[in-house]
Amino acid sequence: MNNAVVLVIEDDVPVRNLIITTLKTHDYKFLAAENGAEAIMMASSHNPDVVFLDLGLPDMDGTDVIRQIRSWSNMPIIVISARSDDTDKIEALDAGADDYLTKPFSVEELLARLRVTIRRLSLMNSESSDQSVYKNGKLTIDYSAGVACFGGEELKLTSMEYKLLCLLSRNTGKVLTHTYITQNIWGRSWDNDIASLRVFMTTLRKKIEPEADSPKYIQTHVGIGYRMLKVD
Repeated sequence: MNNAVVLVIEDDVPVRNLIITTLKTHDYKFLAAENGAEAIMMASSHNPDVVFLDLGLPDMDGTDVIRQIRSWSNMPIIVISARSDDTDKIEALDAGADDYLTKPFSVEELLARLRVTIRRLSLMNSESSDQSVYKNGKLTIDYSAGVACFGGEELKLTSMEYKLLCLLSRNTGKVLTHTYITQNIWGRSWDNDIASLRVFMTTLRKKIEPEADSPKYIQTHVGIGYRMLKVD
């Protein structure tokens, strides 16, 4: 597990040194960038396993870094930021971040978030070896290729949207509770995770539901969770 390469994007030198020292101490490999432009270049050239990203960078906002990385990669991105408002968290998650850690943070929590992310990444890689193709109405998911299509057209999904779609599709017909979904996607279930889940579900539905007012694929069970319906 400690063979994972972590890209640390942080312009605050003391914070960056703390994260790097923590990674070194626990035998993780790492790369470091001080601004958005350098971060995007390193992410594209080194393809790290996990990204730690500060939002307050000197040359661009961290959400723009997320969007640019998401245009070509699903590598896990964990935001580490002093911005604690729910609107900032949801904006970062909606842009494609996988997790959000608020400063100041404990080293133990940082490592725990990293372990959860790597375990989830390992599970996804294992599942990707499954050669089966899921078909439901106009929706097709090639798990091995990591590609989803609707009506023959490839869907442009964020990393989180794709994870949600795969989780729902693998449990077609079953009602998945908010807790079950957030624990499987984020490795935990907190109130702000459920709020983020609603945002991701809304954006996902826009891409697979032709009629937003009468969804055919993802059914909401108010106060409980969501279910993928079988479509003829």
